[in-house]
Amino acid sequence: MEKTLPAIPAKRYFTIGEVSELCLVKPYVLRYWEQEFTQLKPMKRRGNRRYYQRHEVQLIRRIRELLYDEGFTISGARNRLADAALAREAEEEAKDRADSQRLASAAEPDNAQSDPDLDFEPASWSRTESGFPEQDGSILHSERPLVSDSLFSAAAKAQRLPNLQRAAATVAGRRSNASVLAPSSGAPLQAEQLRAELLSIRDLLAG
Repeated sequence: MEKTLPAIPAKRYFTIGEVSELCLVKPYVLRYWEQEFTQLKPMKRRGNRRYYQRHEVQLIRRIRELLYDEGFTISGARNRLADAALAREAEEEAKDRADSQRLASAAEPDNAQSDPDLDFEPASWSRTESGFPEQDGSILHSERPLVSDSLFSAAAKAQRLPNLQRAAATVAGRRSNASVLAPSSGAPLQAEQLRAELLSIRDLLAG
């Protein structure tokens, strides 16, 4: 009558005595199986004490099943375990290959049609002298090539910076003089003075 094996506890290592009770196999038989089945490699520590891991306990149960329940010899059990290991390796290799193909397919660019709202011809655009694109029918044209708005604005600001600095210095000087010459009542500058300042700033900017 087949005996029911106890459940394997949730722990990492098992002594040879614990494995003997879990698998219903004598300790000396376990030591003998280590010589016949190379898959059994328990850890050995001080005093040559053996410590089995969970998967090794399961393997011992499988060996016991082949020898005691299915009637295999030691050699036949070895071959059966070897065949099972090869089958597992082939299955894992097929699974890895399928995963690799799936990842490769996911990495390939999508051949779907592009969004028509995003389709445009950059070469057909150009910037006019005023800084804005113009359209004549379906073709945009200008002598000045299209450039980025940010680059265009930065270049214009850099070109006009010296003139702006001179204009600011002129206005500051004239206002300083005006504040000295103005009466103590704080009357505003005359219209002609403001007009002269604005004309001076325009001339500096035009230069």
